[in-house]
Amino acid sequence: MGALIFYTFIYFFGHFSAYGLNTLTNRKLLNHRWTGLTGVFLVATLHGYRIISSTPPSGHDDGIMYALGYYVIFPVGVISAIFFYLNGKNNSDDDNDSST
Repeated sequence: MGALIFYTFIYFFGHFSAYGLNTLTNRKLLNHRWTGLTGVFLVATLHGYRIISSTPPSGHDDGIMYALGYYVIFPVGVISAIFFYLNGKNNSDDDNDSST
């Protein structure tokens, strides 16, 4: 649960950073939604590398694949699924508005 909250924070940090940059420059330099998702993927890559390259703590018999799945793949999958669902829903709403 903590990893999902962490990656959600990373997404919104990138999202609002790009939105703030676009507001300050009065131009659309970055798409704030894709920038947030890109930040999540970059942090997940570094986090996954850190999990693979380090030894597990003593007393933990869980494998590397369990740690990758639970702390990296699952949260990024949830955030990506929600992102693509809302992005597709937004695009279909835009298509319906333009046809009327």
